[in-house]
Amino acid sequence: MNTSQEITNRYKINELFETIQGEGSFTGQPSIFIRLQGCPVACSWCDTKHTWKIEPDDEVKPQAMLIKTQENAQWSNFTVDNILALVNSQGFRAKHIVITGGEPCMVDLQPLCFAFEQLGYSTQVETSGTFEVKVSTQCWVTVSPKINMRGGYPILHSAMVRANEIKHPIATEQHVDDLKALLLDHSITDTPVYLQPISQKERATELAIATCIKNNWRLSVQVHKYLGIE
Repeated sequence: MNTSQEITNRYKINELFETIQGEGSFTGQPSIFIRLQGCPVACSWCDTKHTWKIEPDDEVKPQAMLIKTQENAQWSNFTVDNILALVNSQGFRAKHIVITGGEPCMVDLQPLCFAFEQLGYSTQVETSGTFEVKVSTQCWVTVSPKINMRGGYPILHSAMVRANEIKHPIATEQHVDDLKALLLDHSITDTPVYLQPISQKERATELAIATCIKNNWRLSVQVHKYLGIE
């Protein structure tokens, strides 16, 4: 990779770790999560609010990012080659990469996807659908549409039609109605739809189960949280 590409393709990473994917189509899949810093969407129930802001004072060296013992806003600047070297140095066994955030699609993810796929990894990105999805053709795109959030970003048609799955957090009937309207507006008919109860609340879970059965959708219950893993 030449110098100009190295400068352009830098990623602000908040976390990099190996775990089990707990959501959507890849539930149960050993995965390497790459969590990027930065998100302006401002989802009210977000469980990674520490990734929202990119503050220069929060930049740390890669070694400090790796030894975190709790969630925080610290991030490290990585090139693609840095990331590949880091994954290799950790001895991870998983061959599935999940790029999440924050909002990962704020940046061009194609170089990162291509680099991992050339080494035999599968790639997945989890996005709110509010930014252009710049990934490889083979990358699995999970759109978790964040409708009418405080950040004021609309859901892009290009993101909806690129989605391999749609994973929607719900707690109320209004959330279900919002999703149905969104699917209709973007003529989405065949993409698998997952409903995910917000915060594992009992009422939200009951609503999600009933709605999935009624609409032939699927249930995503954030298995990792029930297991107590990251």
